[in-house]
Amino acid sequence: MADVKDSRKVAKEKAPKAAKGDGAPKSGSRPRLPEGYAPRLRKYYDEVVRPKLIEEFGYKNPLEVPRLDKIVLNMGVGESVNDSKKASTAAADLGQIAGQKAVVTRARTAIASFKVRENMPIGAKVTLRKVRMYEFVDRLINVALPRVRDFRGLNPKSFDGRGNFALGIKEHIVFPEIDYDKVDSMWGMDVIVCTTAKTDAEARALLKHFNFPFRQ
Repeated sequence: MADVKDSRKVAKEKAPKAAKGDGAPKSGSRPRLPEGYAPRLRKYYDEVVRPKLIEEFGYKNPLEVPRLDKIVLNMGVGESVNDSKKASTAAADLGQIAGQKAVVTRARTAIASFKVRENMPIGAKVTLRKVRMYEFVDRLINVALPRVRDFRGLNPKSFDGRGNFALGIKEHIVFPEIDYDKVDSMWGMDVIVCTTAKTDAEARALLKHFNFPFRQ
């Protein structure tokens, strides 16, 4: 019996220790993407959008060509004033839409007229970059916006003068990641598309080539 215990002890000491992060992903962590994976829209930008922008604006330096920088998703939850759990629920839904964990936003100052206390949860937000940014844009253009009721196109004037575009979505259930039957409340969300363009004209051209459905 003693020999069996000793052999087990030796085997345990010789066994290599698991590297940090090995094994099954922890709950709430991002799923791992295949090595070398490139989103469809990233390839489309390199092969189609960039050459069109160079031809249209005559860029001499490749680094001058505008590109998508990041996308910020923001969801305000007014119901959280009466039920603080609403903000956590909204953050969970936003995380499903983005494919990345969202954080709960809190009030910086108290506003008595709206019954808002300092540090009270009032919404959720998430910032997407690189792979997840392109994947979200793909789903936004080709899946979510066509499902918006009475959709008449995006406002071509919703730029901030520095190449960033903002749009609002009234119901977050237009995204296929949200199960309509399990939704207790419907929330609106803001989508801020940040680009490296120096002017609104360049940013508008960039998004048009990505097939953003602007109103004519």
